[in-house]
Amino acid sequence: MSEPKRVPRVTPPPPVSIVLVSNGPGELSTWVRPLAQRLQRRIPLRPIAAAADCSLQLVLVPCPNGTGREHLAAAGWGLFERIVPARQFWSLLLSPGRFGPWGKRGVVVFLGGDQFWTVLLSARLGYRHLTYAEWVARWPRWNDRIAAMGPRAAARLSPRWAQRCTVVGDLMADLSESARSEAPLPQGEWLALLPGSKRAKLRVGVPFLLETADRLAALRPGCRFLLPLAPTTSIDELLAQAGPANPIASSYRSGLPRLREPDLLVTPAGTPIQLVRENPAHGALSQCALALTTVGANTAELAALGVPMLVLLPTQHLHVMQAWDGVAGLVARLPLLRWGFGLLLTAWRLRHRGFLASPNIAAGRLLVPERVGVITPESIAAEAADWLGAPERLAGMRADLRGLRGQPGAVASLAELVLELLPPGLGS
Repeated sequence: MSEPKRVPRVTPPPPVSIVLVSNGPGELSTWVRPLAQRLQRRIPLRPIAAAADCSLQLVLVPCPNGTGREHLAAAGWGLFERIVPARQFWSLLLSPGRFGPWGKRGVVVFLGGDQFWTVLLSARLGYRHLTYAEWVARWPRWNDRIAAMGPRAAARLSPRWAQRCTVVGDLMADLSESARSEAPLPQGEWLALLPGSKRAKLRVGVPFLLETADRLAALRPGCRFLLPLAPTTSIDELLAQAGPANPIASSYRSGLPRLREPDLLVTPAGTPIQLVRENPAHGALSQCALALTTVGANTAELAALGVPMLVLLPTQHLHVMQAWDGVAGLVARLPLLRWGFGLLLTAWRLRHRGFLASPNIAAGRLLVPERVGVITPESIAAEAADWLGAPERLAGMRADLRGLRGQPGAVASLAELVLELLPPGLGS
């Protein structure tokens, strides 16, 4: 007698979906992940609660600063029932059913990228819409609620839409004290190197910072270095950007480092650089006396941890620095326009740039140094040595950053706004 044929179990579609929308690795680790964890603790949600009536989903949107591998990093967290990669966003808009069943009701939450993409997605799915506005809410008419980072973002709204806005605070302020004290680093004067997570930034940042580390090690022999490995890159990518595969690398004298241990890079000059694979690397970063970093979400992360920093943007490589947001950034990356429009856009942005680092933008003044121009590893190493030799100046910068951060609780407040947009009873 043959065995009865097994019928695969089909999970019924949830009646409600919460869709978080984001773009780059910085926003994923510092905005998306904390909110997803909070929502999963607050109410039963798929996939953690398999029988729940509500699911948590992640949609990644097109962005010049994206790497295309963000969905792989997010998948490892186990927080989302479905993750749609950025390259499939247009297919999602055209035919959501191609990606499986969606709840009949739901809410779309903007957490990074171009805000217009969430306007389109919420309209296509027929869901309610909430935007976390760090600096400005660009489409208040099509938002059911707006969660402002601070009074500055709220004040930019027209009085017509002000009643839709709630100031929740800075999501970065919720980095826990426990994360900052875990896994103590060996004793020493630690300096963090953050070359970026996107190829355009790595191409410049890796050889520049490797030479800077060599020069700083000669100036301060006791200095120790660590480099957090972004989830969207790899050791092979770092090595590639330090070697002959990167045409910019020949402009620097650092040379190709070797991997002495699974987590230890050593430059040809003998400077050891500890790799940190944990993501987010808050524990290690918080113990650093100083960070040398590119522009981007990492400046907000460092500010929230109270880590003093020098923000670096070498402009001698404009042709590979076309990593701007929005439609103009997308146009600038088209093959036929890259060397013309892209170069002009980059030059124009730098000329009319204002502040680049997140803490400086938030404060409206220069809290952390921004070094923009034809800067050299030699000059940055000398400046870093000066800062490390003046602990009272570092303490002052650290105090300014911590004062800027505000009180914790933004993640919890934002989660409550999300739940308020769910059908009655589901978020209680």
